[in-house]
Amino acid sequence: MSNTATEARTSTFDWGGFIKKYAIVGILLLFVILLSVLTGGTFLQPQNLINVIRQVSAIAIIATGMTFVIIINGIDLSVGSIVAVSAVVSASLAQMPDASVIMYPGLQLPVFVAILAGLAVGALLGLVNGALVAGFNIAPFIATLGMMTAARGLALIYSGGRPISKLNPAFNWIGQGDLLWIPVPIWILAIVAVAAHVVLNFTRFGRHTYALGGNEQAARVSGISLNKLKIGIFALSGLLAGLAGMLLAARIGSGNPQLGTGIELDAIASTVIGGTSFNGGIGTIWGAVVGALIIGVINNGMDLINISPFMQQVVKGVIIVLAIIIDERKNR
Repeated sequence: MSNTATEARTSTFDWGGFIKKYAIVGILLLFVILLSVLTGGTFLQPQNLINVIRQVSAIAIIATGMTFVIIINGIDLSVGSIVAVSAVVSASLAQMPDASVIMYPGLQLPVFVAILAGLAVGALLGLVNGALVAGFNIAPFIATLGMMTAARGLALIYSGGRPISKLNPAFNWIGQGDLLWIPVPIWILAIVAVAAHVVLNFTRFGRHTYALGGNEQAARVSGISLNKLKIGIFALSGLLAGLAGMLLAARIGSGNPQLGTGIELDAIASTVIGGTSFNGGIGTIWGAVVGALIIGVINNGMDLINISPFMQQVVKGVIIVLAIIIDERKNR
């Protein structure tokens, strides 16, 4: 009797659904194997693999916030510019005092002040995006496109168009340091990804996010405060973009107003490659992280086999289009 029950459970296992859900992991492994062969094993060296994850940590963090936005059938084009604003603000507060300045040598603020300021700036700009989308009923594409231009201008104005350097070593440690032999950015990515996964799958906020993306009218009828939810989601996207901006500034030891240029495309690509649907209502955090890893693996592999940076842009563009085509066919 027990054997019959076991066979029944085995026969009813949805292999198609399993393959569809985890195919992205197989694609990542396929790329890893292919590039390891093409590079003669160089790609699989532990230090190179760690560098790949370190390099994509900022993109994956932004993609985590982008997942929430795309699940509700939105888009956030401003994350790259928010990265720049948060980077220059946090860097300016993390600067070491300049003894060469006689009148005002500057103050050495605690590092947590710079961190909180960077996060606050990102969340505030995301909040403005949410207010434009929810309060004024502006399409997310238009609202965030405007913020993309305005925030980049704010970064240039704040920094005077120049990089802000000579940062506190404790601040730089966030992007350059190691903790238990693992780079700090990887720890931060892991914490963000786990927290976002819990929020999206095991909280009311997450359930409401899926409900809004699945059917906005039904979500409204069920009593969900859609405006508050939209504002909260865009604020979260801005907050995580601000965190990524600080990580990038700390990694290069400078707050550059040009940081984050084009990173929004990598974040969107990571999210879509990871299975988040542009039609809304479908998406996972782990999928977005795997999507970011795929982009990082491809970029690193193409560098190792000396493919032109211009050709790399073409390859990434093709991957984005293919991901959208697959998404559309899957959702039919």
